[in-house]
Amino acid sequence: MSLQQDERPPAAEGCAEKGGVLRKAMIARIKALLDGRRDGASGAGTEGDDLQLAAAALLVEAAVMDGTFDADERRTIGTLLEESFDLDGEATETLIAVAEQAVNDSTQHYGFARVVKDNFSHDERVRMIEMLWEVAYADGHLHDFEASYLRRIAGLIYVPDRESGAARKRVLERRAAPAPT
Repeated sequence: MSLQQDERPPAAEGCAEKGGVLRKAMIARIKALLDGRRDGASGAGTEGDDLQLAAAALLVEAAVMDGTFDADERRTIGTLLEESFDLDGEATETLIAVAEQAVNDSTQHYGFARVVKDNFSHDERVRMIEMLWEVAYADGHLHDFEASYLRRIAGLIYVPDRESGAARKRVLERRAAPAPT
């Protein structure tokens, strides 16, 4: 199944019904995040949430670069977020839905990239690029728009081309490796 960029996935609809208040609070934080400020309503403990949201939004944006956001890409993003931020399934789905809304509402990815650049160590930024390569290849091929997006994000978060290329190579090697039996 492949979703067009402007279609709402079933998970996003369910999240809105189940967690409308949480979703509205996260949307408010997205707007503050993109404005480069923190407001009192977002609370003291939200820096980690903002970072998770920024990372998730970059991953979702990588997925929709080719015009579709399919189940393989969604599954890959979910797995990456769960592993990276130690989230459960429900929190992951909510984060993906809110990130998807943020991507739809935003005309630029610079705000998300800035949060990652400012808050991740160099090794974490390289890992972020590797995660983006995993999403780009999740549907089995790399679209030119995805490759261009990855190159721009790598530059914005200060990951040199050489390290981005090495991250891409690691992803391709994992994809080519036979599954353990």
